[in-house]
Amino acid sequence: MKIDGTTRLFGIIGNPVSHSLSPVMHNAAFTAVGLNSVYLPFQVKNVEGALGGLRHLNIGGVSVTIPHKEAVLPFLDSIDKVARKIGSVNTIHCKKEGDETRLIGYNTDWIGANRALQGQMELEGASVVIIGAGGSARAIGFGLIEAGAEITLCSRTEKRGRDLAYDLQCDWFPLDGISQLEGSALVNATSVGMVPHGDKSPVAAEATACFDVVMDIVYAPLQTLLLRDGKKNGCRVINGLEMLLYQGVAQFELWTGLQAPVEEMRRALFTAVRAS
Repeated sequence: MKIDGTTRLFGIIGNPVSHSLSPVMHNAAFTAVGLNSVYLPFQVKNVEGALGGLRHLNIGGVSVTIPHKEAVLPFLDSIDKVARKIGSVNTIHCKKEGDETRLIGYNTDWIGANRALQGQMELEGASVVIIGAGGSARAIGFGLIEAGAEITLCSRTEKRGRDLAYDLQCDWFPLDGISQLEGSALVNATSVGMVPHGDKSPVAAEATACFDVVMDIVYAPLQTLLLRDGKKNGCRVINGLEMLLYQGVAQFELWTGLQAPVEEMRRALFTAVRAS
């Protein structure tokens, strides 16, 4: 990669951010399509200061990760309607308009989840059970509703779960009652099963048998215990890299207006995970 005076800069802001796989994915995409662009991680503590800098540094756009997905909202010029419903932004497009730069917020997490699931099932009319009541569950839930699916929320914490279910206008069940449910897909939107606790699953193994598709947003390890249980019970399974991939694909296309090189991005992610 040649970096010169015309190189366009993109990046990811968060705290911490050094562990992110987004630079690997996006730099592979820029190389594949021949764009003179580079994507870097930026550890950010002062969100207002960082977004002020975006307006003046000719940066094309940034991904936003924990803990800034909600904190960036007051400093944006406009917010996509679905991102506004979700209440968080994971993508900022720095759009040039004359001598000024407008910061436009989007959420591509829901797009990533929908596209990952669409590889295995039809979303319209599907019944999907989501485990969790945090930001990921919120984004996935709103995205599935946009696609015409019916969702049910399960969580350990009743108040958070019921609050999110109210926002999503869906049913809530306690997680220990998930064995009473069945549907087209089960989605784990929590961090349960992530290393160093790769021997854990949010549900008992037999619970996966009630679903055709099982998806986990955890990608370290790539094959979580939940997915292994799902496979044993005959489910089609989707690992967490697929959601990460497709939310990145949507970001790339927003920023560049080009079709993303999906296979090159997927290959870069899998190579990075296997090397870690």
